[in-house]
Amino acid sequence: MQEMSRSGAAGELRLDALVADLWWRVRLINTDILEEEARAGVFDVLQPTYPLLALNLRARRDNLVSTIGVLEQRARSTSEAA
Repeated sequence: MQEMSRSGAAGELRLDALVADLWWRVRLINTDILEEEARAGVFDVLQPTYPLLALNLRARRDNLVSTIGVLEQRARSTSEAA
C-alpha cells in the first residue's frame, strides 16, 4: 500500500510541475501578444488590422488555459479520492 502512495504522490508532483510549466508558457504568450499588438499599433481584436499572429497566439493561450483547467480538476479529484 505504501508503494501506491509514493507513486501517487510522485504523479501528483509531476502534474503540479506540468501545470506550473503551462502557466509559465501562458505568461510568455501573453507577453508575445502584447509585443505584437504594440508592434502593429492595434490593440482591439475586433479591428480588421489586428495582427494575425496575435490572434493565433490568443487562440493558443486560450487552449492552454483550458487544458490547465482540466489538469487542475483532475488533480483535485485525484487528491479528494486519496
